[in-house]
Amino acid sequence: MSSQATAPAASSSPPAPPAAQKDGRTNQRSLGRRLLARPEVGALIAAIGVYLFFFAAAPSFRETSALATVLYQASVMGIMALPVALLMIGGEFDLSAGVAVTTSALTAAILSFQLSMNVWTGVFVALIVSLAVGAFNGWLLIKTGLPSFLVTLGSFLILQGANLAVTKVFTGNVASDSIADMEGFDQAKKVFASEFTIGDVSFKITIVYWLVFALIATWLLLRTKFGNWIFAVGGSAESARAVGVPVRFTKIALFMGVGACAWFVGMHLLFSFNTVQSGQGVGNEFLYIIAAVIGGCLLTGGFGSAIGSVIGAFIFGMVSQGIVYANWNPDWFKAFLGVMLLVAALVNLWVRRQATRR
Repeated sequence: MSSQATAPAASSSPPAPPAAQKDGRTNQRSLGRRLLARPEVGALIAAIGVYLFFFAAAPSFRETSALATVLYQASVMGIMALPVALLMIGGEFDLSAGVAVTTSALTAAILSFQLSMNVWTGVFVALIVSLAVGAFNGWLLIKTGLPSFLVTLGSFLILQGANLAVTKVFTGNVASDSIADMEGFDQAKKVFASEFTIGDVSFKITIVYWLVFALIATWLLLRTKFGNWIFAVGGSAESARAVGVPVRFTKIALFMGVGACAWFVGMHLLFSFNTVQSGQGVGNEFLYIIAAVIGGCLLTGGFGSAIGSVIGAFIFGMVSQGIVYANWNPDWFKAFLGVMLLVAALVNLWVRRQATRR
């Protein structure tokens, strides 16, 4: 009987599948590259540089009381820079923002004094007027298709002339009458112009409002549908309209946001000084735009952040007060301010280009 030997079966594993090729579009960027892509990074670098410069050049700049003054100057401008930044992200400008602050303050002061009413009545009427000015700017922009530069330049001239003419009619001079002894003044002052103390240093309440408004604006821009609409209409209004974005509502709402903050700053100025000059505010609109641009907002719209405008306003506060603390010739204030702001803008531009190249 013969037996046939069988060879053991050879054990072989299946061939390994080829390694999947990586798609460069899905690679996770490093933390450094993600930070460089943020619009406010350039402003942050510039702010650190400006702070270190004045820290070394002006010994009194290092004191806590100096910081309180810097923050106050930055907060008054920063509260207005926030809505201006959102408006610029939405692709528009508002050149009437500076005189709109004065208009709201004059409305509240003249109405309260001439009609002998509680100052809160003037405050609420001023809010309605400020919102109406913003709504008018947005409505006219949408209705006519004119550039926001021309629309708001017209509003700027109208408000500037009205501020002076109406004030002269009711008061006989270029300033409103003092409302310090009127009913409701003390309560309104606590809301809009009070102070709080940390240690032995007093801080203005506007600093708190500024930071709270910045958080709200950041949440609105990055965590809400309305924030997506802002970026969409700023990138391309026609494309945004084609995908269902309410362009008309978004732009009018942004202009009304500028009006609301102009009202708030106007109330702060009124209840801080009891009266207001009719010629105030001219030129401040450019400072608001500068703060937004330094903070990373593009002039073409569709890009920027609320936090960036906060940093831009802080740079302005440091420069405006740093020159004082350094005991430099105030005749050079505007020139030095322009140089510092230009340097900050160039740093911001360089950082953005580095992020784009990488």
